[in-house]
Amino acid sequence: MNAINCFFKSRKQMSNITIKLVTEAAEIAGIHQLQKENLKHLLSTEEAESQGFLTATYTLDFLHSMHLIHPSVIAKEGEKVIAYALVSTKASRHEDQLLDEFCTAADELVWEGIAFKDLDYVVVGQLCVSKKYRGMGLATQLYDFFRQQLENKYDFCITDVANDNKRSLQAHLKTGFQIIGTKTYSGVNWHLVLWDWRKKIS
Repeated sequence: MNAINCFFKSRKQMSNITIKLVTEAAEIAGIHQLQKENLKHLLSTEEAESQGFLTATYTLDFLHSMHLIHPSVIAKEGEKVIAYALVSTKASRHEDQLLDEFCTAADELVWEGIAFKDLDYVVVGQLCVSKKYRGMGLATQLYDFFRQQLENKYDFCITDVANDNKRSLQAHLKTGFQIIGTKTYSGVNWHLVLWDWRKKIS
């Protein structure tokens, strides 16, 4: 399955949204633009608390580099990227300081007798939904597609959520992630969360 079409009905509109893997440079540019619109330091305190926010700033070159290792998951309405879930792996960890610090923190964890330094896990490098499309279940559908594309290769999916990003943490826990540790790096306190793909969807 390379793409799925989703139909959302709201009081304002009917949207035909496609969830797919990145296939072209314009889509990476769309990810970069959406990221810039949702960085914490550009939002008011009230908006960051109520809507969630992004902490990491990835360059366009780094996004292209991640794409070469594995394309990320995006949602588009027409030609516009309206949401994304970045696919990242240990192969790209040293190209970004925050990602490297995250992987180092994860590698220190032992969870249910499993030492993460010995696992080849996949990382959600970042997830974002455009403001206009929030509250429609789009994050859940992004993650469902993310899992469909990668669960045959990886048993675990992990990411981090800033401790004060309550909206994001709630969304991850609702998806199936669980908190497996807390760490501090890059001057931020983080929850490290894991989605155990060995547990098949019923």
